[in-house]
Amino acid sequence: MKKIYIILSHTGTVLSNIIKSYTKDEFSHISIALDADLTQMYSFGRLNPYNPFWGGFVHEELNKGTFKRFKKTRANVYSFFVEDEQYEKIKQRINYFNTNKEKYRFNVIGLFFVSINKQVRRKNSFYCAEFVRHVLRFSGVPTNHLPAIIRPENFKDIEGLHLEYQGLLKKYKKKKFLRLQDISTMLQPNKMGLV
Repeated sequence: MKKIYIILSHTGTVLSNIIKSYTKDEFSHISIALDADLTQMYSFGRLNPYNPFWGGFVHEELNKGTFKRFKKTRANVYSFFVEDEQYEKIKQRINYFNTNKEKYRFNVIGLFFVSINKQVRRKNSFYCAEFVRHVLRFSGVPTNHLPAIIRPENFKDIEGLHLEYQGLLKKYKKKKFLRLQDISTMLQPNKMGLV
């Protein structure tokens, strides 16, 4: 068994606020990550942090691109366990998208229609929630309970989901580092030679 991570986020951009005003959801974006540090985090979103309509498959980073530009991005980071074989298939599918990213586009029309509860599918085109569902479905993770018109919030219904962190996304690593540092400090002997 291995853990994968689902990151629900809201950047506070004009586009994300428009989506939020229609859906009434807390979060407007979703990413999938293969590691706890979120260095292998992927989604469909902005290719340029300054252009919300030029999008596609993206390797997202906490301190680069869109998340660097929008420092007040709020997020919930969740984890859940998948079988080793499912994890390998998730990796394979993400690698496929990474190798063939020029074939895929951001489904901006589909994203707008989600806000009015309509579905628009386009060939070789995804918005963030469609992409994450596609990757999970491809790997054999059960997704039949997820609705056809998929939104980031729907992923909270995945069985076995565990909330790892909530707060500003930029503080995710710092908080983790501080926790390890605190544990290290507690394990050091004090001046009296006591642990």
